[in-house]
Amino acid sequence: MLAIIGGSGLYALEGLQLEQEHQMTTPFGDPSAPILQGVFAGQPVLFLARHGTQHSYLPSEVNYRANIFALKKLGARRVVGISAAGSLRMEIKPGELALAAQYFDHTRGKRAYSFFGNGVVAHVSTANPACPSLSADIIRAAGCSGESLHEGKTYGCVEGPRLGTRAESFFLRDAAQCDLVGMTNVPEAFLAREAQLAYCTICLVTDYDCWMDDPAQHVSVDAFMATYQGAIEKAKRVIAELLQHPLTDTPEDIRQALSGSVLTSDAMLSDDAREWLSVLQA
Repeated sequence: MLAIIGGSGLYALEGLQLEQEHQMTTPFGDPSAPILQGVFAGQPVLFLARHGTQHSYLPSEVNYRANIFALKKLGARRVVGISAAGSLRMEIKPGELALAAQYFDHTRGKRAYSFFGNGVVAHVSTANPACPSLSADIIRAAGCSGESLHEGKTYGCVEGPRLGTRAESFFLRDAAQCDLVGMTNVPEAFLAREAQLAYCTICLVTDYDCWMDDPAQHVSVDAFMATYQGAIEKAKRVIAELLQHPLTDTPEDIRQALSGSVLTSDAMLSDDAREWLSVLQA
């Protein structure tokens, strides 16, 4: 089943035929919002508002672990994150869509980055964090729906909630070679890999961050809102087309990402740890 995580401004999935609303708790706390289960474009879908249905959580306050865990427990095997992002490249224009292939972590340690710890040790490879099969499906869907999509981009994740300085924008653009900047895809992408889920981000480009010389091009909440709704409609069309066709099988290295990665022996696990780990390993 495909799960969609909606970012700022996307608190429900218009066109979703709602079948059930899941109020859940997990070993890692509560998800950001009730998870909606239903049918979209004829296919079963889960939907979760990343920031809550009333946009109650800053990026660093989102319980990413609970979100990913709850989606996995409900049967998700693929996750598409919808996220606003600033552009660090002239050719990636506000109002367009971009697909992230890589993630650069420029956050500040306020977030819970892993399911592991507290007596359960694992090291999972995230060299290529975006699922290539799901990415290819999204690229194909964008082409079929007539929406242009920038492919293979690098997303730099910052802490927020403040908007960045020009020095930070230039660092991400030039030193880190990022193409996009946002506040929410780390640790979401990496937790998805720990949960053996295919994961991709469709970025809705809202602005040019603040690296350009013209202050009128710098990011602001007003500029964000003026551009975002149109980009959301484009993303919805891509998702609708994505669900018109069977999704490509997830590569084995993602579906079995925990195979050989957990170092703690089963005999040393508590009953609670064994239970939540079994959900990730399913």
